[in-house]
Amino acid sequence: MQVEEEQLRTQAPGFWDDQKKAEAQMKLVKDLQKWIEGYNELKTLADELELAFDFYKEELVTEEDVDAAYAKASEAVEALELKNMLRDEADQMDCVLKINSGAGGTESQDWASMLMRMYLRYAETNGYKATIANLQEGDEAGIKTCTINIEGDFAYGYLKGENGVHRLVRVSPYNAQGKRMTSFASVFVTPLVDDSIEVNILPANISWDTFRSGGAGGQNVNKVESGVRLRYQYKDPYTGEEEEILIENTETRDQPKNRENAMRQLRSILYDKELQHRMAEQAKVEAGKKKIEWGSQIRSYVFDDRRVKDHRTNYQTSDVNGVMDGKIDGFIKAYLMEFSSQES
Repeated sequence: MQVEEEQLRTQAPGFWDDQKKAEAQMKLVKDLQKWIEGYNELKTLADELELAFDFYKEELVTEEDVDAAYAKASEAVEALELKNMLRDEADQMDCVLKINSGAGGTESQDWASMLMRMYLRYAETNGYKATIANLQEGDEAGIKTCTINIEGDFAYGYLKGENGVHRLVRVSPYNAQGKRMTSFASVFVTPLVDDSIEVNILPANISWDTFRSGGAGGQNVNKVESGVRLRYQYKDPYTGEEEEILIENTETRDQPKNRENAMRQLRSILYDKELQHRMAEQAKVEAGKKKIEWGSQIRSYVFDDRRVKDHRTNYQTSDVNGVMDGKIDGFIKAYLMEFSSQES
C-alpha cells in the first residue's frame, strides 16, 4: 500500500536532516491515513446497514432503524465523494478568508458582520479552528473589514467557492421608511500556506509600520503599538504589472507574533496569485468549459422572499436562517460538483 511505502521513508537515516522536506513527507503520510480512516468508517457503516436490513427481515428492528442506518451510510458516501473532488495541492490547506463591506455605509457594514458570523459558525460546526486575524469595526454598526484564519482539513478546498460578491436584499432596520435595501460585501479566500511551501518573497520589497491595536486590552491598547502593517511591492512575473499588497494583523498583543502572522498571510497571497495564474492558463486551454468568474456576484440572499440563490450553480434554499447560521454545505457541494473537474 502507498501509505506503508511513504511511512517507510520517514524511518530512513537522516530523514530529519532536511526539516521542510521531512515535514512535507509527514503531512503526506497523515493525509493518506485520513483517506484510509474515511474508507474504513464507510465500510463499517455499510456493514451496519446490511446488518440492520437482515435484522429487519427477521423483524428484530424497525423500518426507522434501517432508514437511520441508510442515512448515516449515505452521508458518509457523500462526504467522501466531495473530498475526492479536492485533488489540488492547495485544497488540503488551511485558508485565509477576508470580508470587505461594499458601498452603502452602515447597511453594508452590518451585512459584512452577518457574513463574518456565518463563516465563524460554519467553521465551528465543522470542527475548524477560526481565528480573527484583523477586524475593523463599522462607524455605527457592523464591520468594514475582517480577516479570518480557518485551520482544518481541506478548509481551502471547501471554502474556495465562496470567493466573490455576496448580495443582500432586505427591509433595512437602518432605514426610517422601512425600504427594501440592497447591500454588497466581497469575500476573498486564499490558501494559508506554511513554511513547507516555497514562495518567492523579496525582502527589499517589504516595509513595516506599527499601530495601536483597538478592542479589549486595557492600558496595553493605549501604550503598546502591537498591531503591524505590512506593505509589499509586488510585481507580477507574467504581466509586469505592479501593485502594493497591504496586510494588517492585530491577532495578538505580541508585536513579533503579529509580524510572523502577517508574513504568513503574505506568503498565502503570493501563493494564491500563482495558483490563479495556473487556473487562468488552464481556462484558456479548456475554453469550451464554463468559466469561473472569481470576482463576480456569486450569491443573493433575499430575506423577504426567504431565498438564498447561488448564481453560478442555480442551487437555492428557503432556509435563510439556517444559511446565516453557517449551514452552507449545500452551496459548497453544488459548487464542487459544477466546477471541480475544470479546476483539476
